[in-house]
Amino acid sequence: TENGDWSVKGFIDVYKNIYTISSDTKIVSKILEVHIFPQILQFAEENDYNIILTEHQNYYPDLTFIHKKDESIKFAVDLKTTYRKKNGIASFTLGSHGSYFKERDKKKNIQFPYNQYLGHYCLGVIYTRTDMSDNISETEIYQVQELEEEYLTPRRKVGEREVTTVENLKSITSVIRDFDFFAAEKWKIASDKQGSGNTANIVSTLSIEDLRNENGIFSQLGEEWFDEYWMNYGSATMIKDGKVNKITSLKDFLEFKSRIDLWEKLTSKASKSEKK
Repeated sequence: TENGDWSVKGFIDVYKNIYTISSDTKIVSKILEVHIFPQILQFAEENDYNIILTEHQNYYPDLTFIHKKDESIKFAVDLKTTYRKKNGIASFTLGSHGSYFKERDKKKNIQFPYNQYLGHYCLGVIYTRTDMSDNISETEIYQVQELEEEYLTPRRKVGEREVTTVENLKSITSVIRDFDFFAAEKWKIASDKQGSGNTANIVSTLSIEDLRNENGIFSQLGEEWFDEYWMNYGSATMIKDGKVNKITSLKDFLEFKSRIDLWEKLTSKASKSEKK
């Protein structure tokens, strides 16, 4: 809306009851994806691309753009949403560094083999949560006067829940607001950290400015270093303090490759930018 609120207020049923949504990230992200999808389709049409949706929920990527006149031109696009925190954003992942990333001519858990894509992109939405509660049981129900027919009698309850009457849709508080959008090549916004748990997922940078400017830790090194690091993440080893350690940081990997000079350049540039 004009004041930065999300225009989505909730779900409506045939009785014109509005059920508000919680700020649960899974719910919000799915609705956001549906909300922006018409613009994505319009972009594809204007640029002569067809879009193929992923066939399975755990497949990569979310969207495959294929040029209408040359099907060898393919781009992978993942849709990502995240919210602001005090010191940046909540982390999100950029896909796996597992099987399809390493075996790039194979088609395991991926729409087309990795090496058939000319580029891998992330289309992201950053937002502020109005209500930090994820409790779906706190969903409220409204009846909106501007939607009522003359012959309808306002309902007081739906099941055991009270129904609140409001004058118009805009008076219902949006669960998120203040949107930022970004589009970036994945390797340029990647960190050298893996996601939590047993999943082999690459985590993004946590800086909003770095997302906007495609200024992740690999952006100064190049895509080749990104590929080699993540292909060897957790499998390459080095001896440190007399012990064999798996390599799980870019600093250790560059030391392993006898290129600690590159790490020193990265940290030098980072310290200079912080001083500015």
